[in-house]
Amino acid sequence: MSDTASTGAARGPRTSPLRYAVGMFGTSIPINVIKGSMVYFYVSILGMDAAAYAAVYSVYGIIDAIDNPLFGYLSDRTRSRWGRRRPYLIVGALLLMVAMIALFWVPSAVTARTATLLVGWFAVFAILSEASDSLINANYGALLPELFPAERRRALANSLRQGFQLVAMVLSLGLTPVLARSVLGCEAADPACLDPAVGYRSLALIYGVLGAAVIIFMAVGIHEDPDAAAGDRPRFWRSIREILATRYFWTIGVVSALYLAAMAMIMGGLQFYVDHSLGGGALEATILQITVIVASVGFLALWTLVVRRKGAMWTWRVAVPVAAVSFLPLSLARTLAEAVLAGLCVGIGYSGLLATNDLMQARVLDEDARLHGVRREGIFLSAFGVLGRLNAIPTSIALASLGWFFGYHSGDDPGTQAGTAWRVYMSLYPFVLLALATLVSRFAALPIAVRDEDGAGDLPTGEVTEE
Repeated sequence: MSDTASTGAARGPRTSPLRYAVGMFGTSIPINVIKGSMVYFYVSILGMDAAAYAAVYSVYGIIDAIDNPLFGYLSDRTRSRWGRRRPYLIVGALLLMVAMIALFWVPSAVTARTATLLVGWFAVFAILSEASDSLINANYGALLPELFPAERRRALANSLRQGFQLVAMVLSLGLTPVLARSVLGCEAADPACLDPAVGYRSLALIYGVLGAAVIIFMAVGIHEDPDAAAGDRPRFWRSIREILATRYFWTIGVVSALYLAAMAMIMGGLQFYVDHSLGGGALEATILQITVIVASVGFLALWTLVVRRKGAMWTWRVAVPVAAVSFLPLSLARTLAEAVLAGLCVGIGYSGLLATNDLMQARVLDEDARLHGVRREGIFLSAFGVLGRLNAIPTSIALASLGWFFGYHSGDDPGTQAGTAWRVYMSLYPFVLLALATLVSRFAALPIAVRDEDGAGDLPTGEVTEE
């Protein structure tokens, strides 16, 4: 590996894995509130037609896929006294805070007039929220291989940040239903509830400010590699051609995109699933979400031990089919207790992908730097992001299909088969996506992992890296 790629991080102050990892708490809170509550807020509470929502969601998914490589390219080419990534992290955090608050603070004049005006408001601030999130994650993700070139230390940083992500999910996903619909707000089904949106507005403000503060705290405390910034600036079209010609990009990228699409369905559909399939409310939704998240925290530690023993690639190949099967029990649950047991299964599969997916992508970035002699983590990860952001398309198709097959259109027009509709959405659709991911993962090969600074071997005995 070139000197730039292998030793740069050792020449200056080293960033604490904990300081870097806490940034995941800040990045996760806003986007998880958006992904977990946006569809419920607009379709169930505000009454937007699910097909209209799906159409907008598809469009902004495409726009977001286009802007990802542009953000990564700008980041890789930036040279400033504050570093390559830090300025974008701070600006992105502030933009995301404003966009998220506006997304949930829909003026009464908008909701009281035409459906077109509501769709327009949703489109503008959903796109701005996703673009801001892309700007943040293009830079935050690019720091992992740069700050931690050795895979053992990288695995520690990744496990810590995934742990912070899960803690953030307890707040932004697990507690949101009960906070928004019982503590800070009220249930739309309650005749005494004058404004069921008020709880979500309050949480958007709280979580938006908290997320921005944590991201900025992380950004000012990192130490970027000066050698990486001193290297050649990548060229856009040349980089795109070389990335698209990399076989690792397609296998890892497609699996990652399918996994993200499956999880987007779970996060967005859970409150509907509890309402219509289980006959529960905000408290039951919170219990189920926290069950999945807490289970993921515990199982993440176990998967991390497997990674250290068997290697990232071996573990990843096991985790993908496990995750696929883990969704199926949700289709069988009829009570909260049964759904909790099913949620434990989801936690097993989800944590396995948390422990391995980013490590797989980081290895590909290491190999790219070794082959081409230039650090371009931003644009490379953004290219992965293009595939990941396109998960809006299968998610939108799945949502729209509930109207085609089961007659579910909105909270105001749920049809007669809403319970079946959301069971299919939460179990069968994610299973199909990850079953496809399992097939693709069988063809994946990866370059050898980076060795620690002291020269100690990093790969567990017997890990296969090339096929």
